[in-house]
Amino acid sequence: MTTDTMTIRQMCDAFDVTPRTLRFYEAKELLFPIREGQKRLFTKRDRARLKLILRGKRFGFSLEEIRQLLDLYHMGDQQQTQIQRAYEIAQDRLADMETQREEMDRAIDDLREQLKWGEKMIASMQHNRSAAE
Repeated sequence: MTTDTMTIRQMCDAFDVTPRTLRFYEAKELLFPIREGQKRLFTKRDRARLKLILRGKRFGFSLEEIRQLLDLYHMGDQQQTQIQRAYEIAQDRLADMETQREEMDRAIDDLREQLKWGEKMIASMQHNRSAAE
């Protein structure tokens, strides 16, 4: 084995993923390891692709969006199309995330108000019980 390839175990350790994850991405034709019998050897290209896949997943990109971006790498335009498309998807995703954050902030504020109400109710019930005894 050359230093240009990594085993599935080395990939798992390097990227903090499971073998199942790597096999899944291979089955989805996002990674293309060299097969030697049962052994999979991942190339530098696979490592670069996995890094982009994981980054895309972290940002909430769909696997189809990630596939499209990876496929655009080979356009022959110094990645201009790929970068432009990634930028567009990222802008959309950021807008979605900001909307979700606003919704979460409202839900958190509402829950805090409900907890304050709950605290008052519990205190009132305990006070009433103490007074009755």
